[in-house]
Amino acid sequence: MRATKFIMTKREGGEHSPEELASFISGYLAGEIPDYQVAAWLMAVCWRGMTGPETAALTEAMASSGDRIDLSGLPHPVDKHSTGGVGDKTSLVLAPLLAACGATVAKMSGRGLGHTGGTIDKLESIAGFRSSLSDREFLEQARSVGVVIAGQSKELAPADGLFYALRDATATVGSVPLIASSVMSKKLAGGARSIVLDVKVGSGAFMKTLAEARELARTMMAIGAQAGRRMRAVLSAMEEPLGLAIGNALEVREAVTCLQGEGPTDLRALCLTLASQVLAASGIARGEAEIARALDSGLAFERLERWIAAQGGDPTSLANLDLAPDQTLVRAPRAGVLSALDALELGQAVRVLGGGRDAKTDPIDLGVGVLLQAKVGDPVAAGEPVATLYHRGGHGLEEALRSVRRALSVADASAPKPLILELLET
Repeated sequence: MRATKFIMTKREGGEHSPEELASFISGYLAGEIPDYQVAAWLMAVCWRGMTGPETAALTEAMASSGDRIDLSGLPHPVDKHSTGGVGDKTSLVLAPLLAACGATVAKMSGRGLGHTGGTIDKLESIAGFRSSLSDREFLEQARSVGVVIAGQSKELAPADGLFYALRDATATVGSVPLIASSVMSKKLAGGARSIVLDVKVGSGAFMKTLAEARELARTMMAIGAQAGRRMRAVLSAMEEPLGLAIGNALEVREAVTCLQGEGPTDLRALCLTLASQVLAASGIARGEAEIARALDSGLAFERLERWIAAQGGDPTSLANLDLAPDQTLVRAPRAGVLSALDALELGQAVRVLGGGRDAKTDPIDLGVGVLLQAKVGDPVAAGEPVATLYHRGGHGLEEALRSVRRALSVADASAPKPLILELLET
């Protein structure tokens, strides 16, 4: 591998062969190609882009850079990936719901960066929950319970971990081929045969426009299809947070209410849509009404309890999660209809309270957050509480209050916008 020639090819708009990409990845992992040459190539990709076959080959090379999980012996292994948003606790609802409908959810998930924690952070707000599992424990639980979510293994697509750290430091994150290959390398290595993508669109999402989200979704779906996966995508709005709760333990509590047949209507609707899409892709004949019965009857909640117990957690603690002890209300500035709840501002409020992190090694407060009392389109009276901030002794409170107040708008009239924007199939 001549790295300079490889970089020059992309700089001039050329196309790499699968063999060249595999050699480049293996050379980087072996320490034979230094960071500065990889950084130069990443910038060339941001500038010139990659073809569909190139992106698929890069993804396959990264997926093959470490271990691959074999889920072939499990019934209907499925997975979901979200591009990230504010208040996004869908995995906590969707995983046990899918298991209750006959699928197997065996996935590795990461910790969050930015506004709030990731799925693993949320789960660790449950007393005793163990996110680190051996390969044997991981597969045995998938077989016996139908649900297992563990912390991301360093051996799963290790090339992606190296690439992502470098992209973050060199302003090369915002490239569709690089984003798509990063996401899908972990999904291919994770072993699921059917995958649904929840691609967020709006102020609280990475993709700000529908066109950008559609391009990313189509790119990821094409990668998956070429690798023999059954792919679906849901483009969902992220102008306001999903549900009412933002923050780790608060979001777990809201997910529990959803699994008990209650909870916010937008969270419920998105989970039912994602479930119906991935079950259909997997060949499991379940209509949305039947999936809703699994949610409302308690079957999905029972599966949640079995899952939590299998990973060392205490299911009885779900009714009494540890929340930050101090609460401060934010009230409506005037009477009218809530016309905006800017997701990005609300996410930033949780981050400064201590509920998010800037680096993976940063500590995180699982008990802080923001709980909304209204959604866009709801009428409010002057002085009526519209949000509660959970904090510890005022840490970050003043900055968080400023963010929440900037996020809220009240108008004479307003209507909620659609949550599900598009459904895509391969």
